[in-house]
Amino acid sequence: MIIKPNDVILFTGDSITDCGRTAPGGPELGLGYPFLAAAQIQAQVASPSLKIYNRGIGGNRVYDLEGRLESDLIALKPTILSILIGVNDTWRRFDSNTVSTTENFKAAYHNILSRVKKDLPETQIILLEPFILPYPEDRKAWRVDLDPKITAVRELVNEFETEFIPLDGMFAEATTRAPANYWLGDGVHPTAAGHSLISDAWLDHAQIA
Repeated sequence: MIIKPNDVILFTGDSITDCGRTAPGGPELGLGYPFLAAAQIQAQVASPSLKIYNRGIGGNRVYDLEGRLESDLIALKPTILSILIGVNDTWRRFDSNTVSTTENFKAAYHNILSRVKKDLPETQIILLEPFILPYPEDRKAWRVDLDPKITAVRELVNEFETEFIPLDGMFAEATTRAPANYWLGDGVHPTAAGHSLISDAWLDHAQIA
């Protein structure tokens, strides 16, 4: 993934991407991995023409992202698009019995990527897989729902030939160095350390033109 001085970079997804952006008075890029990555990119590219947006919204499922596809994605005309979505499609099953089947999840995600490929064919896309860690203990039960969705994201990566960051595996590896809640305070939302891991992984896929 090559970043150029005139690029438009868009980070989108759910609360992990949002990270305070939509809170009253929240910073435009939030306080999570998009902010950390943007700071490094802006310092290295040093171009006033570079634009970086965060359009993550807390609580969003893939269908919400699909619903705001036109206004929050296509309209911004990103040249680099980063998507992290999926954990709420699992979470709603366990907190409100709202089931998102893997087939429906994949179909909605497929529609998003198809539209981007059609309307913005030159856009570089990077997909970040959803993730959980077993903290608290009940998160272990979420695996039966989330794992097939992670597989679906990986299949979409291959189909659409996008960049890919395997965050679920990355966080699992990180627990060999510190406990799960050191990285993800509730098994889902990253701590500062967790956001730094995501940002570093994202930047590893980037090259400054």
